[in-house]
Amino acid sequence: MGVALTRAAQWTTASSGTGKLEITPVNESLLKEILEFVEQFSSRHPQEAKHVFKEPLQWTTSLEASDFKTEYDISGPAVKSQETDRDGHPMLQLTPPSISVHSFSQLSKIVQLATDKKLKEVRACLEANRDPVAKMLGPSFATVEGEDSSVLRLLEEVKEGDQAKETEIKVKLIILLQQLDTQLLSNSLKQISQEVRLSPAAVKNDVELLKSFCSEGEKRVLTSVQYTSDYEFTNGCRTPPWRQVHGEICYLVIKPCDTQPLHITCSTLEIDYDVYRDLVTLLKSKSPHFAENINKQDFAVQEEPPTQKVQHVELVDAEEQGQPQRSYEHQEKNVHEKARQQLVQNKPGGKKKLEPSLKWKNLGLASPYEPSPYDGKNSSNKQRETTVHHYFKTFGGADDFSESSSESEEDEEQPERRTESNTDLPSEYWQIQKLVKYLKGGNQTATVIALCSMRDFNLAQETCQLAIRDVGGLEVLINLLDTEEIKCKIGSLKILKEISRNSQIRRAIADLGGLQTMVKILDSPDKDLKYLAAETIANVAKFRRARRTVRQHGGIMRLVELLDCVPDSAALTEEQEKDVEVARCGALALWSCSKSTRNKEAIRKAGGIPLLARLLKSPHENMLIPVVGTLQECASERSYRIAIQTEGMIEDLVKNLNCDNHELQMHCASAIFKCAEDKRTRDLVRQCEGLQPLVTLLSQADNKQLLAATTGAIWKCSISMENVDYKALETLVGLLTDQPEEVLVNVVGALGEGAQKPANRATIRKCGGIQPLVNLLTGTNQALLVNVTKAVGACATELENMTIIDRLDGVRLLWSLLKNPNPDVQASAAWAICPCIENAKDSGEMVRSFVGGLELIVNLLKSTNKEVLASVCAAIAKIAKDEENLAVITDHGVVPMLAKLTNTTDDKLRRHLAEAIARCCMWGSNRVLFGEAGAVAPLVRYLKSKDTSVHQATAQALFQLSKDPNNCITMHDNGVVKLLLGMMGSTDEVLQEAAAGCVANIRRLALANEKARYG
Repeated sequence: MGVALTRAAQWTTASSGTGKLEITPVNESLLKEILEFVEQFSSRHPQEAKHVFKEPLQWTTSLEASDFKTEYDISGPAVKSQETDRDGHPMLQLTPPSISVHSFSQLSKIVQLATDKKLKEVRACLEANRDPVAKMLGPSFATVEGEDSSVLRLLEEVKEGDQAKETEIKVKLIILLQQLDTQLLSNSLKQISQEVRLSPAAVKNDVELLKSFCSEGEKRVLTSVQYTSDYEFTNGCRTPPWRQVHGEICYLVIKPCDTQPLHITCSTLEIDYDVYRDLVTLLKSKSPHFAENINKQDFAVQEEPPTQKVQHVELVDAEEQGQPQRSYEHQEKNVHEKARQQLVQNKPGGKKKLEPSLKWKNLGLASPYEPSPYDGKNSSNKQRETTVHHYFKTFGGADDFSESSSESEEDEEQPERRTESNTDLPSEYWQIQKLVKYLKGGNQTATVIALCSMRDFNLAQETCQLAIRDVGGLEVLINLLDTEEIKCKIGSLKILKEISRNSQIRRAIADLGGLQTMVKILDSPDKDLKYLAAETIANVAKFRRARRTVRQHGGIMRLVELLDCVPDSAALTEEQEKDVEVARCGALALWSCSKSTRNKEAIRKAGGIPLLARLLKSPHENMLIPVVGTLQECASERSYRIAIQTEGMIEDLVKNLNCDNHELQMHCASAIFKCAEDKRTRDLVRQCEGLQPLVTLLSQADNKQLLAATTGAIWKCSISMENVDYKALETLVGLLTDQPEEVLVNVVGALGEGAQKPANRATIRKCGGIQPLVNLLTGTNQALLVNVTKAVGACATELENMTIIDRLDGVRLLWSLLKNPNPDVQASAAWAICPCIENAKDSGEMVRSFVGGLELIVNLLKSTNKEVLASVCAAIAKIAKDEENLAVITDHGVVPMLAKLTNTTDDKLRRHLAEAIARCCMWGSNRVLFGEAGAVAPLVRYLKSKDTSVHQATAQALFQLSKDPNNCITMHDNGVVKLLLGMMGSTDEVLQEAAAGCVANIRRLALANEKARYG
């Protein structure tokens, strides 16, 4: 609300310094919209209306006590509302002429009480509260001029200190205010574009001329000239509406032959960057090559073939979108008249058509723009000359320009630009543009005929899709959705459904508000309209902003409702077939929307899970694909994985693995892959006999998507040892070469899980799997490296396997991965090194052969990742078995580094740290150094852990440390004897022996002290 007025409305400054709103048609229209919003707010949004503002809205009112009736306490001229906040303060207070309001509910009542003074009250309120949103929600939500606050940023700020329910209300209020803001901006822009002649024709001509300088050969002075956006609004601008208000027409990227690309804004207003009056001056200042060669160009008198001229004239006529609309007949007559005149001029003896001179003053750069009253300048603008030049600003690089991009928040690739010239466009392009003209100006019958004719074209072809967009056809098609004519709506949706497969088109549909209209159509009783709207939403909601729009306008709830109408029988009546199609398209749309985490939660809250579970039993494969697709997308959330288990969907997923539809099989396998993170799901897959179909699907090696999903499901199911099949291992080993990385990650993951069993490790070796696994250690894919190090480490526990790994230089490759910046890779590599050192023939010499290897592993003790620390401690415990290596790592400072880690509470790290300390005590004065570094007392506390494996390692470390008298004293002081006495009776012989040895050392020291004292 405040943003729209700040950007679009006109303010004057009175002598008192108070901002006043000018009475202009634009401002009056804005005020009426705000009035309607406030007046209906209480009835439409009762919960949000009760939200108490951070600060009250205060202004000078024309209302008096007599205007107030029930629900108010009146005392003379003063009025207080009976409605109060939590602290008992009234939500409205009137002390004439000042009024103070704390909520939207009271604002709604005020405008209703004001009767014929409504607009006056709204205007007075806005003049006194220039940024009402800041007062409603707090100063952190203040409008910053030139900055577009995102809902995500606002949500983060709201959530910091509020309770859940209040936060939800606050978020809804933010969204409602932003929707109003967008609506105000859009409507004000329409009026401004009518009042101000922001025709981009001159810019377009300049760009086309510059493009002619990009031709190959000696005359080439520029590499390329491109718009940043292919989408052109009906007024001809290529910038977002909220930038058009500021006079911006389009953004260009010009690549000179000799410098970095230039990012340029074409604007009717001056701006605070490098400003140039024309493009040639700009390019001359930035590109010496351009400056040197531009004057050498010479445009001769040229003649164009008649066919090109007719085509050229049609295109110009089609692009006059910003001009007042004429009837189609008038346009057609004008086109042919222009073409006739051009052809006459080119006849022998006729006047020749001259191309523009290269001197810029003759290029028509100056445009008869009138000064905009919305350009933010003072009243002196009225004295400005009537011809205003375009202004251009340049930036240093793409990063600067990206802030102006309207698509910076999207998660989809940027649409490719269409590069073909006008003369390359097929005849269908022009025929479709003529049909769009009929849509614009025709009656109902003509509209239906035009829609049917348009569907006869190949709408899957990009040229046809862009032809509809380029001439403003999208706006017409979307407007037809708001009519009462069912045939027009159906025809429009059938076209939108086809062309929305194009990424540029779907973005344009979202920009034009088409999604909101289609969401409303989902409530229609007509089933054809429902399924067409849902399928179009499925196509458009391929990027984040569109998915968010669907959710914010209630689309998720409506789409879930579409799922509740499917019969289970295979034989269907005509009406039942429509029900199936409605549900199928609803599932398709939910599939697209479910890529958003918030939408997944919205689907769950709307009751989508049981409906999807029921549809999963459908005999119709075309229904099953979007249903399973939605489920596998949502299965990344734990709540869905639990629901898939409890609703009995695993059995249905397994059943559909046996179908003949590869796409359905792929989605079922992908859903199992995600769900099998949980042991219960892995057990269910086995119980439902789902492992064999998964292994069978491994034979579909040509279908990489299916193979990736299948191997992923096998990998996760293999986490449970009872699910590992040796036949599957043989097949998986055969997939270790010539596969995409996504397949390799899963294959190696499955082999790594299977290799936890001795028999499977032998199988992998016999099938020739060791060498390809070692070869994969040289890759760069982080997920693949994590899995392959685990697999190699598991295989290395077998002596025969270790011999092969050593011969292939696998240990050196593992060691080099300790340098990888990814902590997961570091940890996995360190764990794999442990069995390699354990089973190598001469592990000490092998480790010493790695130049700088010991220093590298010791330095990893500086990591902040607990898994890395635990794995490195485990590796150091193995390394320290060799005396020479222990001496080297001691020189590298391993003792103080290990001692520094002893205060940890992580049992996994405690265990391996204690093992490392025990081993390191066996060199020189390391026992003493550990005591001096304060490592003893924390180790005593490890004995209180509930993990028995920690007890064994700790007792061994304390036994070694107890060989130093000072360490014995520290242990005794920290109560170690009592803890160790209990462990001396353990059934674990290693723990028993270490505990007894430690107590014995402490006892010997005590006896020695007594003997020395008493002689």
